[in-house]
Amino acid sequence: MSYIIPLCSLLVVALSVATTHGANFEIVNNCHYTVWAAASPGGGRRMERGQTWNLWVNPGTSMARIWGRTGCNFDGSGRGRCQTGDCTGGLQCQGWGVPPNTLAEYALNQFNNMDFYDISLVDGFNIPMDFYPLNGGCHKISCTADINGQCPGPLRAPGGCNNPCTVFHTNQYCCTAGQGTCGPTEYSRFFKDRCRDAYSYPQDDPTSTFTCPGGSNYKVVFCPLGTPHLTLQMPRNTTDF
Repeated sequence: MSYIIPLCSLLVVALSVATTHGANFEIVNNCHYTVWAAASPGGGRRMERGQTWNLWVNPGTSMARIWGRTGCNFDGSGRGRCQTGDCTGGLQCQGWGVPPNTLAEYALNQFNNMDFYDISLVDGFNIPMDFYPLNGGCHKISCTADINGQCPGPLRAPGGCNNPCTVFHTNQYCCTAGQGTCGPTEYSRFFKDRCRDAYSYPQDDPTSTFTCPGGSNYKVVFCPLGTPHLTLQMPRNTTDF
């Protein structure tokens, strides 16, 4: 038995192939300390100041994120722990990081072949960050305030600043009861006042999600040039790996 594929279906397939692209993420460490970059998908890498990691991400990837880990100590096989952003106890991440960690989140080639991207503080903050498409017509997101140094007392954590959901685990802060069941709080406003474009609580979508036509490449910068000095001292790096 033979099957005939309609011409229109072939055209749809051809157009989808022609307009769907993956993306390169250029991840740069400008911090004066070591950062162990992490990506899901993508794994992880140790980055000294000035180093770059180019990460290729396949088209259609969604619910993805990039973040930095601090205070890590890994052995020769890549097993160990990090003070902030730790993921499954390994250099090569197999899941998402442990708060607090500043997140660059994205989804490629979504509705109308648009990329969606954001900086999220829903898991707290540990490293200042820039995140932006290299397509010049798209929005650059920055979160470079001294959030660690100004962090409210109940949210303070070694090496970072927790989001209130991590600390209190209530619907008021976590929005676990569904859409429209929570709103800005005093704590979320602390984050929003310092990083206007970043997610400050889980339902902070209208001012925190940005789009760019699919096909752009992206750049993530830890500690962008001009970032204020962090008040909290970063942990001494003792890694053997």
